[in-house]
Amino acid sequence: MSRRLIPVLLALAGGVLIATWWPGAPDAVRTMLAGARGAAAPAKPEPHAAAGPEPERSGLVKLTDGQVGKAGIRTDEVGGGNLSRHLHVPGTIVPNANLTARIAVKTTGTVVELRKGLGDKVAKGEVVALLDSREIADAKGEYLAARVSAALQKTLYERDKELWDRRISSEQQYLRSQASYQDLKVKEDAARRKLTFLGLSQAEIQALPNQPEAQFERQEIRSPLGGKVVERRVDLGAAVGRDNLETELYSVVDLSTVWVDLAVSPGDLPLVREGQTVAVRAEATGEAARARIVIIVPVLDQATRAARVVAELANPDETWRPGSFVGAEIVISDKPVRVLIPASAIQTLEGRPNVFVRVPAGFEARPVKLGRSDDAAVEVTEGLEPGEAVAVANTFTLKSELGKAAAED
Repeated sequence: MSRRLIPVLLALAGGVLIATWWPGAPDAVRTMLAGARGAAAPAKPEPHAAAGPEPERSGLVKLTDGQVGKAGIRTDEVGGGNLSRHLHVPGTIVPNANLTARIAVKTTGTVVELRKGLGDKVAKGEVVALLDSREIADAKGEYLAARVSAALQKTLYERDKELWDRRISSEQQYLRSQASYQDLKVKEDAARRKLTFLGLSQAEIQALPNQPEAQFERQEIRSPLGGKVVERRVDLGAAVGRDNLETELYSVVDLSTVWVDLAVSPGDLPLVREGQTVAVRAEATGEAARARIVIIVPVLDQATRAARVVAELANPDETWRPGSFVGAEIVISDKPVRVLIPASAIQTLEGRPNVFVRVPAGFEARPVKLGRSDDAAVEVTEGLEPGEAVAVANTFTLKSELGKAAAED
C-alpha cells in the first residue's frame, strides 16, 4: 500500500468514529469528512470512443454491376398495379352465331348459275346464284294480274264515287264498286306477300311490270350477310326446293368477330359473370388476345357435365380460325394496389418475407409485410415504397450469398 494513502485512511477512520460517537458534530466537520471520502474513492475510467470504421450493415450482399449481370439477377422498379385472379379453362374457336347465315331457296327450281365458291368474299345483298322456277313465274303472273285488276277497279270506284257525290248515280252502284275495289286490293296484297315469301325484294317486285316475260322464271338468290363462303351444298343444274330436295345453297360466315366456347366446371361457374375479361392463347401458334364473356348458358352439357360459357373475340385480320383449340384464363377479380411486386422477388429469411433492394454496394435484404396476392404478384403493405428497385429474378442467388456471409462471420 502506498505511504501517501495511510494518512488518508487514518483520517477516514477517525471521521467515522467521530460521526458515530459525536452526533452533534458541526456540519462543517461532516462536510469535510465527506469530501475526504470522495477524494479517496478511485476515479472510474472514462469510456473510450470506438476506434476504426463503422461495421457493415447486416443483410448486405456486396456485388458489382458486372457480377449482377453475370449472375442473371434482374431488377425492376417498384410501382403500383392490379391484382388479378384467373380461372384456367379449355376452349375452342367457333363462328359467331349472330354473324352466320345459310343462303337458302324458298321455292322449287333448278340452279342455273353459281357465282361464288368456297372461301370467296360476299357482300350483303350480293347475288350469289340464279334459279329457274316455274313456281316463281306463276307467282309473278298472279301478282301482275291482281295488280292490273285492282288498278282498273280503283278507276271505276273513283268514278262511281264522284257520280254518287253529285247524286247522278245510285248509292248501290257506288257501294258495289267500292266493295269490288277492296276485294281486288286484298288479292293484290296477298300476291305481293307471296312473292316476298318466295324471296323477292320490294325493289324486285316494283320492277316486275318492266321485266321481260322470258325472265319471269328467273330468280336471283342474294346473301343476307356479308362475309366468306364456308360451305357450298349444291352443284350447277341441281334441283332444289321443297319435297325432300336441298334448300340450302351456301353457308356464309362473318369472321370479323368469333366466339370462344369455354367449358367451365359447375363448381367454378359462380365465379364467372358476363362482361369479364378472358385472356386467350392459341395452342398451335401461341398467339394471344383478350376476349369478353357475352353468354353464360345455364344448362350443363349432358356429355361433359360442364357449363358452356361464350366469349366474344375481335378478329379483324381473321387470324383466329374456327375449330382451333385455345387455353383461356378468365379474370375473376381485378383490384388496384399501391405497391405490387412479382412473387419471384420474395425470399424467406429467418422465417420472415424479405426482398433484396438495390443499393450502391449491391443488394440489401429488407423485411416486408405482404398483403393480398394473385397468380404471379404480391402486394407489399410495409417495407417498400414506389420507385425503389428490387431484384425480381435469380433472387435465390442473393439469398445463398447472404447465407455464406453469415456463416463466415
